Amino acid sequence: MASEILQPFLGALQASLTVLLDIFYGVLAAQFGLLDDDSANAISRAAIKMFLPALMFTRIGSEVHLESATRYLPIIVWAIVYHVAAIAGTLAISRMFKLPAWTTPAISFNNAISMPLLLVRSLEVTGVLEPLTAKSESPSAAVDRAESYFLVFAMVANGIVFAVGGNLLGKNEKDQDDGENGPGDRHEDGEEPTEHTSLLPNSAVRAEERIGAKAHNKVNEYNDKLPPWAQKTLRYSSKFVNGPLLGAVLGFVVGLVPWLHRVFFNDTQQGGYLNAWLTSSLKNIGDLFVVLQVVVVGVQLATSLRKLKQGEESGPVPWVPMVFIIVARYLIWPAIGIAIIGAFAAKTNVFGDDKMLWFTMMVMPTGPPAMKLLALADTSGIDQTEIMSISKLLTIAHVAAPLSSIAVVGALKAVEMIGGSS
Repeated sequence: MASEILQPFLGALQASLTVLLDIFYGVLAAQFGLLDDDSANAISRAAIKMFLPALMFTRIGSEVHLESATRYLPIIVWAIVYHVAAIAGTLAISRMFKLPAWTTPAISFNNAISMPLLLVRSLEVTGVLEPLTAKSESPSAAVDRAESYFLVFAMVANGIVFAVGGNLLGKNEKDQDDGENGPGDRHEDGEEPTEHTSLLPNSAVRAEERIGAKAHNKVNEYNDKLPPWAQKTLRYSSKFVNGPLLGAVLGFVVGLVPWLHRVFFNDTQQGGYLNAWLTSSLKNIGDLFVVLQVVVVGVQLATSLRKLKQGEESGPVPWVPMVFIIVARYLIWPAIGIAIIGAFAAKTNVFGDDKMLWFTMMVMPTGPPAMKLLALADTSGIDQTEIMSISKLLTIAHVAAPLSSIAVVGALKAVEMIGGSS
């Protein structure tokens, strides 16, 4: 019995250490001046706005079929239920014990993309996921399917983060894109080019601006005719719309339309005329996202530690909320996830017989708080002291990443017990 637990635990621990080392490489890059905070932020923006939508499209599109689409519905429901429960429960506890405002988003929003994707890839290497692989598929195919499950969960999580994350910090969010690609960034005739100068001919740039202005005015015209409640609903709903969501939606559309799925994802000999060049190129840039984001986490943590050492506003991390956050993120939520998903998998047929689906849904709530928490703090107008407190919290929480192995082992054993009894 001990060896049955020790073997997957060691495999999960190795996978968690791999994630920790990738973060450490980002710290080294910052330490030796290869990357700084500005370059890390630029990489992160490119990863989120370009690489992640490509990853969403290729992973989800390749895995979704008409016959398999229904297995993604429980993930969407689980993502909504988990985040609503996490926010409501943590808000109540935070107010009861007068914890800092950032405690709620730190517990409610975990690193739902890069960390679990890197973890599942490392688990594949250790062989821990072999019991979850169907007889008719390869381990790599099973991991691709697992990644698509995590990405659908992340799609919902991102929408909720962008919609309510700033409000949970108790401040008004500022627009993160203010000043980007605005009128002042356009290159007009006779002006010196800058990094914001469009590569298109000036005539094309002017045409683009005219079309954009007309479209903007038209939208405002229709919006002004709506009742106030409808305007408020649309404004709030627009927060959920982002590049990764569009990539995921396109992936679902292509996956569910047989001829589109064939053209994008089949072998060339089987009608996949776009696979060898367009889809492959999107896969290449999509695969960049996972490692780049984890390295950026390391750079951001190194930058925060450097500011701390230089004596910049250094906010304390109260030990009560810190322990509460780590215990909730690595123990409480995974335990709840394993119990709930395990009960549904054992007593109902809601999740079918896909063991990889059971496993991924069980571990989806685990992991350190999302690094978006730091970005939300930067754009929410909170004190620099609190931002440094959040930075130190994120550093400690990511160093504790090997604790994820507990949730991995618990989920593996739960799936084994359910699968053996079914």
